[in-house]
Amino acid sequence: MKTVLQIVLWIAAIGFGYLIYQSVNAPIEFAKVKEERFQKVINSLKDIRNAQEAYKLSKGSYARDFKTLINFIDTGKYVITQQRDTSYLEFDKNFGIDMLTERKIIDTLDFVSVKDSLFKKDSRYKTLMNVPGAPNGEKFNMTAKRIEKSGYKVAVFEASTPKEVVLYDQPKDLVAREKSHVNVEEVNGPTIKVGSLEEVSTNGNWPPIYDKKARK
Repeated sequence: MKTVLQIVLWIAAIGFGYLIYQSVNAPIEFAKVKEERFQKVINSLKDIRNAQEAYKLSKGSYARDFKTLINFIDTGKYVITQQRDTSYLEFDKNFGIDMLTERKIIDTLDFVSVKDSLFKKDSRYKTLMNVPGAPNGEKFNMTAKRIEKSGYKVAVFEASTPKEVVLYDQPKDLVAREKSHVNVEEVNGPTIKVGSLEEVSTNGNWPPIYDKKARK
């Protein structure tokens, strides 16, 4: 009985030791996985933002769906212009004399492909709708519309994905804690998103650290 009791105590000690190790190590491993996956998702959201800003510059509003946005990247062009001042003498009928007139002239210099400008030789824009690493091929949610601000109708858009899609295989308690973050050093809220449907903003809800790392 003494031997059996010793074996049971050893097993219990090992089990408790493992639980203690997991309680300390799990959040560390979770943080590593989270940061790596969030970075990939945020890189994609930045691509969506850049493409949407190009679309708005050309069309005056944001694309409502990815099919429209990707087609625009494939075929759209930026207009490169140059503004210059000019002045000349022009006869003024009211005063009966020649008076100096100043004008601004905008010259069209060239047209540049949106695809080449934003993505160069990279074809990643064709899968812009896909959430990186999503287990079941989940897509980003994207909406665009016009809202009223200060008496004007302005274009807005938002693209997002739930954090639980990105952290699908992580401990549920840590994911729940992550979704409740309200901290300037964290991605706040239950989603990772860029843009807003309530405010005129194309910012993301991530901290600056994710903007400092170069795309791999």
